[in-house]
Amino acid sequence: MAPHHICKYQETDHKSILDLFFQGMVEHFPATFRHILKLPKTILVLLGLPVARLLVSGSWLLALGSNVTLLVYLWMLARYAWRKYAVKYLREDLADITKSYLKARGSCFWVAESGGQVAGIVGALPVKDAPPGKKQLQLFHLSVALENRGEGPGKALVMTVLQFVRAQGYSEVVLDTTIVQEAALTLYRHMGFQKIREYFPEKNL
Repeated sequence: MAPHHICKYQETDHKSILDLFFQGMVEHFPATFRHILKLPKTILVLLGLPVARLLVSGSWLLALGSNVTLLVYLWMLARYAWRKYAVKYLREDLADITKSYLKARGSCFWVAESGGQVAGIVGALPVKDAPPGKKQLQLFHLSVALENRGEGPGKALVMTVLQFVRAQGYSEVVLDTTIVQEAALTLYRHMGFQKIREYFPEKNL
């Protein structure tokens, strides 16, 4: 296990952070595609479309081809959704990390380094519309380089956020994630996070 240490963001790490974040988003394409294939609506279409095409055209080749076309479309949909998500944040808060995370009080951005390279990242910002009586901090962009998975930087980064929460007097730390980010979900559960709600953004894809 390679040693790593956690430090606050420095401008010299910016390009490496952007590359790590984007590659992390790209990794979710296949899992998202598989998740889409398991949805009841998708299964219904995949079963019904060839039958409808066969009845209309009388050709098995065209019937099977329609499913191939649909599968390609669904793959492109999964790819588009994650690329859109990545580009959004690359152009917004990650474009100027110092301004977004280090200027305001009660916020921060940390980098896990291993062997002189960026091994993981995480950011945290105060929740502006927190429920009455609660002072919440939101965790953003937890990501670990593929070659450093299993070495502990993800857990160390979350622990750093939790220590920051206590030091800054926050009552809670919150975050959003997706069902396809299984490694992140496992880490959060092991560290005591609990699901409070779920929502379905498919209409925004």
